[in-house]
Amino acid sequence: MSHDKDDKDLDLEVGSVPATTAMTTTLPVQEKHLGGDSEPEGASEPRKNIRERIAFFGTKEAWVGDYDYKYLLVPPNPFKDEAKSPPFFGVLSKPPIILTIILGLQHALAMLAGLTSPALIITQMANLPVELQQYCVSAVLIFCAFGTALQVTRFHIWKTPYYLGSGVLSVVGTCTCHLACLNLFYGCRYANGTCPVDADGNQLPCPDAYGALLGTCAVCALFQILLAFVPPKVLRRIFPPLVTGSVLVLGGISLVSAGMNAWAGGSGSCSSRPTEGDFQLCPNNFAPHPLPWGSAEFIGLGFLVFISIILIERFGSPFMKNASVIGGLLIGSIVAAACNYFDGSTIKQAPVITFLWVHTFPLRVDGTLVLPLLAVLVTIVVECIADITATCDVSRVEVEGPVFNSRIQGGVLVDGVNSLIAALATVTSTTTFAQNNGVIALTNMASRRAGYACCIWLLLLGVFAKFAAALVAIPSSVFGGMTTYLFATIVVSGFRVLSYNHWTRRTRFILTASMAVGIGSIVVPTWFSYVFTYSGSNSRLRGFLDAIVLVVETPQVIATFIGVILNLILKESPEDEREEKRKVLLAYGIEDGF
Repeated sequence: MSHDKDDKDLDLEVGSVPATTAMTTTLPVQEKHLGGDSEPEGASEPRKNIRERIAFFGTKEAWVGDYDYKYLLVPPNPFKDEAKSPPFFGVLSKPPIILTIILGLQHALAMLAGLTSPALIITQMANLPVELQQYCVSAVLIFCAFGTALQVTRFHIWKTPYYLGSGVLSVVGTCTCHLACLNLFYGCRYANGTCPVDADGNQLPCPDAYGALLGTCAVCALFQILLAFVPPKVLRRIFPPLVTGSVLVLGGISLVSAGMNAWAGGSGSCSSRPTEGDFQLCPNNFAPHPLPWGSAEFIGLGFLVFISIILIERFGSPFMKNASVIGGLLIGSIVAAACNYFDGSTIKQAPVITFLWVHTFPLRVDGTLVLPLLAVLVTIVVECIADITATCDVSRVEVEGPVFNSRIQGGVLVDGVNSLIAALATVTSTTTFAQNNGVIALTNMASRRAGYACCIWLLLLGVFAKFAAALVAIPSSVFGGMTTYLFATIVVSGFRVLSYNHWTRRTRFILTASMAVGIGSIVVPTWFSYVFTYSGSNSRLRGFLDAIVLVVETPQVIATFIGVILNLILKESPEDEREEKRKVLLAYGIEDGF
């Protein structure tokens, strides 16, 4: 059966009668080799009637099947090689209900840390009150449940060749790419007086800045939606792995710096170790267990999280390995609670349930953020293409051809739509995650049903407000130990993307030029802050100058501009082209012609 026909059965057409997606088989539910979108054998047989479906729903086969749950949940014997391969569940397969629920939770846990970390960091940058931080974490969980469902479900836009959604198990989370430029943005807002500062110089809550971020994200998302209609080949030509890889490396390094600050006790006012005031100790003088920034106790708590992640990876079961970051965070939190580092009052005061728009922020567009966010959104689009490609690969569906291209187009489009709606739902820009690809590869579960189960888990965790309150109450050192590892994975992803390049003189020159300024902005973050000396009353001019400073001092943004321009104007030398051709031929054992 062709994949075009599979897509016809699979997709929902927007504006028309939904296509039937029912598909049954007389084979066992967890057919071992349901590759890609291909229908299992027996799908051509008459579909079961309602009574047969109800009867089957009550059977052990429907709920449990014959899957080896011990392989998934029990740690292996470290002294014995136990090479096992579970059955593969394709995109359209119907795994047992219990297995679907468990692996849906697995996908939710795999993305949980990366999903909630940006919300916590961004709200802390704006010094928002604890109740607003808790709400923003819950809002992220709730919205990403809907965003993931939209990405997993593939809609055909009526009477057009375009799609909305990738149709594979691609999960959606909040973007980390703009954290570095947001740190500078908030700094500018506090410096120019648009965010309040008290008499002692301490930064006060600035919800207006968060509202400006949301409004600017909504407007910039329109540009991201337009990029969805640019052919993927054109995007890859303008933004090759040489550019996107360097952006990931620089962005990850910038975030690791923030993670290490939190590891040592926090990145707020206490990080400068003042000799007077309420922040001589971290997180403040009135915390349950306050200590000076960089204390051995803080370092030890973060290290406990870090080493726990390593031990889970070595000795844990497949389920535990795919949730190793959350496992390390849980172990660190238990120890911190036992040693009285937790402030339980905020958890007690939090409501039991919540939902979107319980709190709102004044939306507006800040011109200072437009250029940096546009550069970040381009990176998100290219990264989305790579992530969906990787998901298609581990899901055993096409990674080339018209169906694959439509998946890319639909995935990029839903990323833009999600970012637009997210901003209106008090959530910052979202993007397609790749964290769950390891879950698919290790568990052989690519069924979209696991994706829907993941959405339900995220929705429940978001609505249950006490869960977000517990995350916000985690001590900075514990959270920093987790985020340092998590952000370092972005750097490693950048190295992997850079490895796709052919290392010629041209590619080395482009990478050197873009990385030189990018790394310089990390090492000396304020190097461009004193170029413009304007101090007049023209707020628009000041905003424009701040935008330039923001672009130049954000490592991945300035690296993107330099890399794209050099990639378009510099041509490969004939000698390098011949050398690359020779290497390719030698790889195939062909030596003639040289």
